[in-house]
Order: sequence, then structure tokens, then C-alpha cells
Amino acid sequence: MVGIPSRHRSLLLLTIVVVVQVLMLAVQIQRTDKEGEKNSLMRSWSVGLISPFERAGAWGVGKVRGTWRHYFALSDTSRENERLKQENDSLKLEITQLRGKATEADRLAHLLNFKQSQEKVPMIGARVIGASPDSNSQVIFLDRGQRDGIKKNMGVITPDGVVGKVIESFSSTAQVLLLTDRDSGVGAMIEESRLQSPVGGNGEPLLNMKYISNDDEVKVGEHVVTSGMDRIFPRDLPVGIISEVKQGPPPFKFIRVRPSAQLEKLEEVIVLLTTSPIMMKKAPEDTDGTNSAAKSSGPAPKDAAAKSATGKRAQEPDAKNPDKPQ
Repeated sequence: MVGIPSRHRSLLLLTIVVVVQVLMLAVQIQRTDKEGEKNSLMRSWSVGLISPFERAGAWGVGKVRGTWRHYFALSDTSRENERLKQENDSLKLEITQLRGKATEADRLAHLLNFKQSQEKVPMIGARVIGASPDSNSQVIFLDRGQRDGIKKNMGVITPDGVVGKVIESFSSTAQVLLLTDRDSGVGAMIEESRLQSPVGGNGEPLLNMKYISNDDEVKVGEHVVTSGMDRIFPRDLPVGIISEVKQGPPPFKFIRVRPSAQLEKLEEVIVLLTTSPIMMKKAPEDTDGTNSAAKSSGPAPKDAAAKSATGKRAQEPDAKNPDKPQ
């Protein structure tokens, strides 16, 4: 073991003695603080020496505590945000459902008004419950069938216009061929000019009006209605509006018709419960009921006049046979 040189040993001993003396003096010396209390110098030194470490420790503990609280606060905020997001999604779904119900109520009210305006025509409402998966076939399925009086070849319409015809009827369902199908067609005519031609589908959204002569005048925007010649639909039901007119290969024009009924958005339809020719009232153009009132009240005077005239004729004596009893 290496020994400490005597010179260094004396210096070390002197240093220790000095330090001990200073500490003893620090313990004995009293200082008065600002509040008038006396404290030893040793205590003041001790406090001064320890205070930085205490402050550092307190700062570290405060930081850790703040970080911990911040973490839990963020965690609570995250959970609250997730709850609010779920609540918001639920409210959006509820709003969408309510809008759907409101739209459905409007459609059903429209159907009801139409049925009431045609109260003498046998008809029944039905819901669309499916469609053919075949892209080449324009077919829908209804939730009503034979037990509801639906038979093959009955016409299917909406208040907006012609939809198609029943091609199969089962106990509780029916199959309807839409007007846009390649195998479908309806007897039709141009409303203004009364030019007649069948209108059929080609598997596309627009219909074809097939047999109008190149010499006939036809304009875009003219209305096409049923002619009643197919003995499925009554006269003057809306079929569509002419959207394109071109000179076709002689002798017929090329005419495209946009269907009046929204065939790609069908949800409820009306089935005409007859295959016999029927007459339907023309739907009023306004919604305030004035036209309906006028139509319902208009024929009355004519009927009364006719009855009156009939009565007068019945009361007049027969000029050729005056002895004929009245």
C-alpha cells in the first residue's frame, strides 16, 4: 500500500482542522433574518446548499404530476370525443331515416290523392320488393299477387305515368315488365297532334317511338300519352316527353322518349285491376283542388240539361201517333 507523503499528510491534516474550525464557528455564529429570528450560520449554509436540490426536485415532481394529469385529461377528452362522435353518427342516421320516412309519406300521399281522383277505376297500390338481377331484363317484383286480384297483362302505373304490365302473377307476388324492357311496349300517341305509334323499350333509360312518318311534324318537348289501342292502358295516361327527333331510314322518324314515370326509382306503384277498356279522369295540373272541383262540378249542368231535355221529349205528344199513351 502506497503511503501518503509527510508533506501532503500535514497539508491534509491542516485542511481538516480548518474545516472543522469553520464548521464550529458556523454553528456558534448567529444571524438574524428579515423576520427577526436568529439562525445559525451553519443552518443558513445548509439551507442554501439544499435549496437548489429541493427546487429541482419540486420542479421535477411538478412536471411529472402535470404530465400525469395532462395524460388523464387527454384520455378523458379522447373518450368524450369518441362518445360525441358516436352520438353524432347516431343523430345523422336518425335524420336520414326521418327524411326517408318524410319522402315516403309524400309519395304515399301522392298515390292516395291519385286513387281518390280515380275512385271509379279498380286499382290497388303495391310496393316494389325486388328487381331482376339480369341486366338485359327490366323486371320488378311487387308485394301483391293473385290473392289481391292481380292478373297477367294488367297495367301498372304511378301518378306520374305508365310503368309497365304484369307478366306473371303468383299468390302473394307479381312480376312486372317495365316499359324500358326490349320486349315491352304500349300503344301511344303524341298528345298535341294525336299521331299514333307504339312506344317500346330497348334496355336503355329512353324509349323509342317507332312508326311516325318522316313527313309528320314532331317537336322535342311534346308529350306522349297512351292511345288505349293496346287494351291494357286507358287513353291519355302520361307515357313520356319527346327528347330527340331525327329523320330516320325511310319512311319513319327516329324518335326518343323520356319516360314520365321514374322507372329507376320505383318504390310504390298502382296496378289497374282490370283488363277491360276503362276511362280515367285526366289528372289536374294544379294542387289546390280547383281543377278537381271544376271537373266534378262541371258536368252536372250538362247532365241536368240532358235530363230536362229528355223529360220534355217524353212529355211531348207523338205527332205521328197522337193516340199513343204518354
